[in-house]
Amino acid sequence: MDAASDPQSAYRAYGPALVRKAERILRSREDATDVVHALFVDLIPKWTRDVDLPYLYRAITNRCLNVVRDRGTRARLLEREQTAAAPIARVTLEDQVVGVGLIGALAERLDEGHLEVLVCRFVDDMTQEEIAEHLRLSRKTIGKRLDRIRDEVIKLRGEEAAS
Repeated sequence: MDAASDPQSAYRAYGPALVRKAERILRSREDATDVVHALFVDLIPKWTRDVDLPYLYRAITNRCLNVVRDRGTRARLLEREQTAAAPIARVTLEDQVVGVGLIGALAERLDEGHLEVLVCRFVDDMTQEEIAEHLRLSRKTIGKRLDRIRDEVIKLRGEEAAS
C-alpha cells in the first residue's frame, strides 16, 4: 500500500514533513499541527490517488499563507481600534444594534454568500471594497447583499416587536 492510497497512510508518511513546513511558515508548532490536521480532515471525504506530496505541500503552503494573512488583518483591525479583541457583544447596522442572538437568527435566514458578507462587514469591520476584493465579487454585489441583510434585520426586529 503506497503512502497516497488512503488518508491515514498519507498522514503517517507525509504528516511530519508537512508539519515542519507549516511550522517554518507560521513559527508555531501548535498552529502548524492545526493546519495540517485541518487539511487532512478536509481531504478525507474527497480523497483520490491524485493526492501526492507536491499537492499536499502546495495545500499546506496556501493554508499557512491564509493564516498569516488573517493574522495581518486581525493586527490591522486591532491597531485601528486600539483596543484588545473582545468577544462579539454587538455590532451596528446603520442605526440598528445587531447582537450575537440576531446574528444567529440571520444565520437561519440567509444563504452562505450573505453570511460571508455579514461576517466580513459587521464582525471583521471590512469596507465594501475590502469585502469585494476578499470575496472576488463586485462592490455592487456586496452592496446588494448588505441591503438584503438590512432588510432581514428589519423583518426580525418587526417580528420581535410583534411578539
